[in-house]
Order: sequence, then structure tokens, then C-alpha cells
Amino acid sequence: MTSNLAKVTTIGTFDGVHIGHQKILKQVVQLAEANGYIPVVLTLFPHPRMVLQKDDSIKLLNTIEERIELLKTFGIKEVIVKKFTKDFANLSAEDYVKHILVDELNTKQIVIGYDHHFGKNRSANITDLKAFAKLYDFNVEEISAQDIKHVTVSSTKIRSALNEGQVALANSYLGYNFFITGTVIKGKELGRTIDFPTANISITATYKLIPSDGVYVVKSKIENKTVFGMMNIGTNPTVNGKTRSIEVHFFDFNKDIYNSELKIEFLKRLRSEEKFQNLEALKTQLKQDMKNASDYIKTLND
Repeated sequence: MTSNLAKVTTIGTFDGVHIGHQKILKQVVQLAEANGYIPVVLTLFPHPRMVLQKDDSIKLLNTIEERIELLKTFGIKEVIVKKFTKDFANLSAEDYVKHILVDELNTKQIVIGYDHHFGKNRSANITDLKAFAKLYDFNVEEISAQDIKHVTVSSTKIRSALNEGQVALANSYLGYNFFITGTVIKGKELGRTIDFPTANISITATYKLIPSDGVYVVKSKIENKTVFGMMNIGTNPTVNGKTRSIEVHFFDFNKDIYNSELKIEFLKRLRSEEKFQNLEALKTQLKQDMKNASDYIKTLND
């Protein structure tokens, strides 16, 4: 449900809610505060490609729940998630403006990019939107081409960086640490046999982008305490594993956290996943990984 108060609305996927998006959100919040309106984001889910092209390969930086949480972190009071369907895609431009932006949201100002297209077959553009604005009594604030370029380039760069394991680079574009949200489930408990017990993380959103296989320094908040650790993403080739898994060994931590939902932030990539000759060789490497991770964590506190 949305309130009937007057709103400043921006529209988009906002995947990643990165530094380019944050610039737009800041503009929306400032306009809302200046006029006594509510700052709102209208976003679509699932991604149009998932529906129109039935493309299951697309990976997004955030789940829809993560996206909502992030948008609110940057001052957005209401996030309106419209379910993207073929019927929605067939809405005429005027029906979309009148029934959703005006009647449903009570939009008084729209902050939008110069290259924004909407309506059936994305046939309407910002010139049409400005014409509708006169008809339905709202203002259009246009985002410059320079800012739009920054937005589109950043999202692509972030996905590429994470697919290459470059989390530090991705984090610099995001303006925060990339994170995953998942539930701790029972695993094979192999880690216990070599003194490196791990929490296996299950992520139900199949469209969530997971960084490339390897070992990472991570942190999480568990019972309001920040806990550091190292995460392995991969198939555990040393024991001939076949299924990709996400496992975290938390440092100085031994509580039972099965079924807990954790938000885990990526800080640094230590190495790629390797196949070792035996479990003893793996254990030796894990000890070195732990030392490298601990050395890095110390630099965060210096």
C-alpha cells in the first residue's frame, strides 16, 4: 500500500543502488524535503528480461528485498515494487502515467533520465512525459546525460568486477561493501575434521549474483557483534566436490547459528579456489589464508 500524500518519484531498476544511483536518490530526497513531499522509488520486479525473453541467466547485484533495504538507507520513504508482467508491458504510455504515477502514487514531481522510455514497446520518451506533465499537473526534473552515463557504466562495471573476484573495485563503485543475505544450513561438516568449521550459506534467490570462486575476507553482524571470517565459494575440488557452495569460517566464534539469516559483507579476495593433493595440504593453506585475512583485518583497525 502507498500513502496518498504528494510525492517526488523516480523510476528505475536501481540494481546495486551504487554511487551513481545514490546521486539521483539524493536529488529526489532534497526535492521532497524542499516541497514537503514524500521521496519515492518506483521499481519493477522481476527484471523485464526475465519475463519478456524468459532469460534466467541474468544475475542482479541485489535481491528485491536487499534493494528495498538499500533504497530506504539512502532516504527513500516508500519503495513501490510493481510486478513486471506481460500485461504491465502492454500498458499504454498514458495509462501508465495516469493510473500509476498520478492516480496511484499522487506524483507531483518526477526525477528521470533524459533517455527514459516507457509505455508499450517503450514507445514514449521524456518529451512525451513532459506533455503528460502539463496534462496531469506534475513537474519533470531531467537527469543529465553525464549522470546517466555514470549510472549505466557503473552497474555493468560492478557485475564485471564481481565476476572477476575484484570485490575492492566493486565496493568502490557501490559506495558500500557488496553483500549477500542467506540462511545457515547443514553442510557436509568436512571443515570440522580439519579444525576449520564452516557455516554453509543458502541463498534462495537464484538471480542473485555471487562473486567468482575463491577465498574472501568477509564480515557479518551476529547478535549485534561484528564477526570477521573467511569465505570459500566453489566446489571443494580437493574432495572432488561437484556442487558450488558458499561456506564461511568465522574467527573466534563457536556458537550454533543453524537456520540464522546472515548478511555477509565482502572485504577482500585472498586467492582463487585450488585443488590440493590432500586434506593436510588444504589445512596448511587454510592456516595461511587465516593469517593473511587476520593481517588484512588489522589494517582496517589501524
